[in-house]
Amino acid sequence: MMGLVVISSNFLVQFPVKIFGLEKLLTYGAFSYPITFLITDLANRAFGKGEARKIVYIGFVIGVMLTLFISTNYQDIISIRIAIGSGLAFFIAQNLDVNIFDKLRKHRFWFTAPLASSILGSTVDTFLFFGIAFYGTGISWLTLSIGDLVVKLLIAMLMLVPFKLLLNIIKDFSSIKKVKTI
Repeated sequence: MMGLVVISSNFLVQFPVKIFGLEKLLTYGAFSYPITFLITDLANRAFGKGEARKIVYIGFVIGVMLTLFISTNYQDIISIRIAIGSGLAFFIAQNLDVNIFDKLRKHRFWFTAPLASSILGSTVDTFLFFGIAFYGTGISWLTLSIGDLVVKLLIAMLMLVPFKLLLNIIKDFSSIKKVKTI
């Protein structure tokens, strides 16, 4: 699931939103990428920091591999920079999300951990990605970063709804000691 969201977002980030004059402010990738934080946060809540980190690593490998082999045009330097920027930004931001969520997981308000970790992770991811992918290309990367970040932060708040709904379904298995079997 993580790899699918990453590859979709990497593809969609190449297309500016051309309605309401938003083409210099926003790409379609801003709408799908915040789902990665929902996946990571649910895994962290259910299985703990270690398992969430494994999902990040798996998502990183799948996302980078699929981006490199499916959506990268090797004759276009921006396409290659998107793949590199996506991989680095994803890896750093998702690990940051895992650590912040883990530190805040016992907070008395259920929404503190997913909201704080998603906001900080999205901010780091956005500026790293756009800086690596588009700096010096003539594309207004800073303006796109800000536009994308605003949408990602709004979606991070909206993702609290499915997080809360799914929180009632999943159990917190992170404190259960694993029994070794032979």
